[in-house]
Amino acid sequence: MKNLKSRCQGGIAVGAIVLLPATFTLAQTGNGLDVPAKVVEHGRYIAIISGCNDCHTPNYGVAEGQVPEELWLTGDALGWRGPWGTTYPPNLRLLADKLDEQQWNEMTHNLRTRPPMPWFNLNEMSREDSSALYHYIRSFETLGEPAPPYLPPGETPPAPYVDFILE
Repeated sequence: MKNLKSRCQGGIAVGAIVLLPATFTLAQTGNGLDVPAKVVEHGRYIAIISGCNDCHTPNYGVAEGQVPEELWLTGDALGWRGPWGTTYPPNLRLLADKLDEQQWNEMTHNLRTRPPMPWFNLNEMSREDSSALYHYIRSFETLGEPAPPYLPPGETPPAPYVDFILE
C-alpha cells in the first residue's frame, strides 16, 4: 500500500510539471522581464485596435495592414503637416527601450503632443492596457531609426508628407 501511495504522489507531481507550462506560458521581453504570454498578446491587441500601427508603422495604411509584424511600431518618415507644423510618428520600439514600465505608464497617462497623435485617447488607457502595450513593444528587438525632428509652421518638410488644409 505504501508503494501505491508513492506512485500516486509521483504521478501527480509529474503531471503537474507537465501541465504547468500549458497554464502559465511566459514571454521574454526585450527588457529581460518574463511576462505572461497572454499579457504580450493583449498588448498586440491594444496596438491593433488603438490604431498605433496606422502612423507608427511604415506603409501600414497603404498596405491595408499587411506589413510583417517584425516591422511594426518602428516609426515613419511620413510627415503630418498642418497649422501646428510638421510632426512625425516616433519609433515606439526606441522609445520603449529607454523607459521602464512605470515610466511608460506615466508617459501614456500624461502625454501632450501635437496632431495628429490622439494623445487624449492614450491618456484614458487603463494601466493594464498601457502595461500590456509596453510589454508587447518590448517583445520586439530594437529596430529602426528615430523619427525626423518636428518642423515649425511655415517650414516645408521634405517629401513624403500629408498636408492638412483647414479652411
